[in-house]
Amino acid sequence: MSVKTILTEPNKILRQISKPVEKIEKDEQKLMDDMLDTMYAANGIGLAAIQIGVPKRIIVMDISKDNKKKEPRYFANPVIKNKDSLKATYEEGCLSVPDQFAEIDRPSKCEVEYLDYYGEKKILKAEGLLATCIQHEMDHLEGILFIDYLSKLKKSMIIKKLSKNKSTRILV
Repeated sequence: MSVKTILTEPNKILRQISKPVEKIEKDEQKLMDDMLDTMYAANGIGLAAIQIGVPKRIIVMDISKDNKKKEPRYFANPVIKNKDSLKATYEEGCLSVPDQFAEIDRPSKCEVEYLDYYGEKKILKAEGLLATCIQHEMDHLEGILFIDYLSKLKKSMIIKKLSKNKSTRILV
């Protein structure tokens, strides 16, 4: 298991649509383990494979608040089956959009069908932060970032700031 580099916006790879996984084997499990290590190292609560440059429909999450009792979740080929019409607003951030946060409205509940770490088909009924996190990470699989929900002005300001920070980091 190892920590990978997280891609940051602007980056064309983040805008790719991820490909479905044929089945869960050792390579996919190793990828999930590496993703989890990467997410924990970055103090995140969710990560999509595309964020480390792998265009596969895999996401990992852990929204537990307790560092001693981790509750990792693994989702391959997730599909949202039902979304609540009632919206919930959370301040979202993203490991691929560092140090930027915005309030985003998403369905408050959703039902997601997916393959788990062992390739077993599962259905999860999620609400609250879990529902928001699943939808945020699933957006990554479609090449969508949370800043895409913002006004053009806010989004372009964030991208300019990130571009400037990227060029500064490269020069250092």
